[in-house]
Amino acid sequence: MSATRQSRPNAWPHPEAAIIARSLALRLPPDHRLEPHRHAWAQVVYATEGVMTVHTEDGTWVVPPQRAAWVPGGMEHEVETTGRVRMRTVYLRGDRTTGLPEHGAVLAVTPLLRELILETIRRGMLREDVPEEARLVDVLVDQLRELPAAPLQLAWPRDPRARVVAERVTADLAAAAPLTILAEGSGASVRTLERLFRRETDMTFHGWRQQARLMEAMRRLAAGESVTTTALAVGFQGASAFIAMFQRLLGSTPGAYFRRDSGS
Repeated sequence: MSATRQSRPNAWPHPEAAIIARSLALRLPPDHRLEPHRHAWAQVVYATEGVMTVHTEDGTWVVPPQRAAWVPGGMEHEVETTGRVRMRTVYLRGDRTTGLPEHGAVLAVTPLLRELILETIRRGMLREDVPEEARLVDVLVDQLRELPAAPLQLAWPRDPRARVVAERVTADLAAAAPLTILAEGSGASVRTLERLFRRETDMTFHGWRQQARLMEAMRRLAAGESVTTTALAVGFQGASAFIAMFQRLLGSTPGAYFRRDSGS
């Protein structure tokens, strides 16, 4: 099903050097996929409704409501939707992104940042020769610099031996196979794999599998699955242990997290 476009990044009259920010608004259906693509300008990708999963060569990010994906200019990425998604994107000219992350990240969206994004969407584009628009971009960038990254990214190992194991894990997150079993046929020993995961994902293997389970759980909860069903699907024996893990990593229970994101 094709997306309904409300505005298009190439719909502006013609390229102008004075333009420092542009915007795009899309309504995307459930289970929709935007094929791999890249943009010269950096992006702040925000969903006012629904959950996006952003895939890059380096990893996967889950972007629930009240979070935004930061995508540096030139980074190839694809987007999948969970539920109906109202996507709002702001593109920033490269010289306006100084001090912002060089790698992709998921950021919390404060009420002020949300209003800045929506105002940019309303205007369509912002110009540096219009003082109030230049100031709007300056405030938006200042907000982005100050926001901490949310723990909703899963870095993928690049080494093919570790990647085989990572793919086995994500193919069945409910399974509890130890690394000794997952390592069979990978071409690497358990010790080597443990070293590769630490080096290439900045996580232990156990931490990486737990993060993979959290990411899948976020998608399932956003789609309306119960906490118990989600917990069993991602390898927990029951809801209590899952809720404890969720709260430790994200600072709240699943129910409180999604109530906050819905604005209640």
